[in-house]
Amino acid sequence: MIEIISADRCIECNQCVSVCPTNVYDRVENGIPVIARQSDCQTCFMCELYCPADALYVAPDSEGLTGITEAEIQREGLLGGYREKVGWGRGRQPVASHEYMVKLAARAGF
Repeated sequence: MIEIISADRCIECNQCVSVCPTNVYDRVENGIPVIARQSDCQTCFMCELYCPADALYVAPDSEGLTGITEAEIQREGLLGGYREKVGWGRGRQPVASHEYMVKLAARAGF
């Protein structure tokens, strides 16, 4: 479930508002978007994937809030963590080209 929009990192591009399939966010003129309907979040990670500033944290628990703070997320390097894992963003390696994926494809005969 979406938990954090970092005010320090957000560039107010509203990509998260645009890509959210369940309309969780409200756009704010000259400000960061607001998580307005958090319980509607389906934990699809689209907002985190499309955030160019790695300003979002979507917790993998889709049933409830974890209570994690922004300070904890920053310490653990989790802001934009899903985006990084799939290789989205400048300087990141696409997941399909990671060595373990290449080995898995070879085992599967691809």
